[in-house]
Order: sequence, then structure tokens, then C-alpha cells
Amino acid sequence: MIKVGIIGGAGYTAGELLRILVNHPEAEIVFVHSTSNAGNYLYDVHGGLFGDTQMRFSDSYDLDAVDVLFLCSAHGKSREFWEQNVRPAGLKVVDLAQDFRDESDGYVYGLPEWQRDRIRSADKVANPGCFATAIQLGLLPLAATGVLKSPVHVTAITGSTGAGVKPSATTHFSWRTDNLSTYKVFEHQHLKEICRNLGFDSIQFVPMRGDFARGIFASITADCPLDGEAALKLYKDYYADAAFTFVADAPVDLKQVVNTNKCIVSLEKHGEVLVISSVIDNLLKGASGQAVQNMNLMCGLPETTGLRLKASAF
Repeated sequence: MIKVGIIGGAGYTAGELLRILVNHPEAEIVFVHSTSNAGNYLYDVHGGLFGDTQMRFSDSYDLDAVDVLFLCSAHGKSREFWEQNVRPAGLKVVDLAQDFRDESDGYVYGLPEWQRDRIRSADKVANPGCFATAIQLGLLPLAATGVLKSPVHVTAITGSTGAGVKPSATTHFSWRTDNLSTYKVFEHQHLKEICRNLGFDSIQFVPMRGDFARGIFASITADCPLDGEAALKLYKDYYADAAFTFVADAPVDLKQVVNTNKCIVSLEKHGEVLVISSVIDNLLKGASGQAVQNMNLMCGLPETTGLRLKASAF
């Protein structure tokens, strides 16, 4: 069994991680660290775990007692954690914050569709951002063939869980419901990792807040010299061996991926423009599901282990 520890156990991503790991056939949770919730049952914070576990949050941790450590604290806290702790030899780390997505300090960027072999041999993996996952999976086949030349335009809408568990003026239900807004236009932090990895920096990205809890729908337009049939073949060939990314022959919608670790991509060709739709669950393929996918790869397991999650029909 893979012994697992979690730092920063009270947030949304930690809750989804626990939901997966309590049912993972090869994982055993050793500790879930949360200073503010120490002594409380996990289900006191993550209500969906009621009936699944009697485990409690801890205000202490033993890094020597685990094989894999997930860092689920806020951005910037991972670097602070390693300033105060020493990583034991052999300990594998999956960081869900943005601290090491530039692959500094020996981290490997954890997008399996792009870097599966490097992840398999890595001890430290930086889990991608949610918008970054959806957008990169929409553009990777084009980037790989070198056809990205002119500016790419992206509008992507995310659910309220993308803002984290701490309430703010733009996440309260009374403001978010029946509402829509843009934020960080052309300046979203995920642009750095997207442009770095694609080797292409002409991406105009408009993020939007949606009035739903979870999911990302990214609509991407790019000039493309390929006709529709050739573009579809390119994408299907590129993702032929992907465990969770699928190319659809029809338009996609969020309900196909919410509560799953899937990304579904669809294409439409209009004149010289390729319109790409890419949909994911921001908390799963955009965070915790992908983190477990990376753990599976790092530990020599099939990518799909513990991750055959089903979408709801309604």
C-alpha cells in the first residue's frame, strides 16, 4: 500500500483528494494536517466523507511515515513548507499550489498527456492549474505540430469552487447566482505556465466566473491551416494513448465531465479558424484527480487506478 500524507487538509482540493483516496485500492491515508481543525473528524469539514472514514485532522505530521505527500495549502505556502522541513530521501511530493510550476527546485510539471514519462521517474511533481489544464489540452496537438502562428483567443468560464473555500465578495451565493463576470483579463496567473509549456506567448485569455459550483468550459479560437477532417485526426492521434482525455465528434458540455477526471475536447472548423472546446471538472482533472493520476504514475500504477469516477446524468 502507498502511505499518503496531506498538508492543508481543509480546502476544496483536499476534500476531493480525500474523497478519491479513501476508496483508492492502493492508498492508505496516514495523516491529514490542518492546524485550525486539529482533532475534528474529516467529515466535520468535508461532509461528503460522512460514513466513509472516522479519521481526524492532525496538527502534527511525520514525513518519514509516508511514501507520498500532497501539498494542498494556498499558493506560496509550499515554498514556506520546505523552508521549515527537509524532504526525506525517497519521499514523493505532489504540489497542488502554483509555487513550482516553473519546474524550479527539481519539480516536473505534472500534465500527464504532455510529460507522462518524466512524471513516472519524478520524485517531485507540480500539479497544473485548472484553467491551464483545460487550455493546454485544447492546444497541445496544434503546438506539437508548430501550426500556432497568429494570436490565440480563449474565453473560459469556471465554477465558484475555483476561487477556493474562503468566502469573498465574488463567491457568495447571493452575488454569484444568476450572474456572470470577467476577471484578470489577459493577466491570469495560469497564462505563465500555459505559454511556457506551449512555447507560444500570443494567447489572449478572458477568464469568467460562472454561476455554477464546479467545471471549466474553455472556448478557444486559433487560425489553423488544416481542414476539419485533418484537424480531428491530429487530435485523435495525439490523445490516442491518453487515459482521461478524449476527442468528441459532437459538441461537448460540462455535465459530461463534472465529478470525473476526464477532459473532453471537440472541434469545429470555420473557414481558416479552428474552434476548440475543452471541458474539465476544475476540482478533479483541474486539481485533485490529476494529482492522484500523477501519484499513480510516480508509484508505477496504472493512471486510472482509483479514478474511474462517473459523471451524473442530470
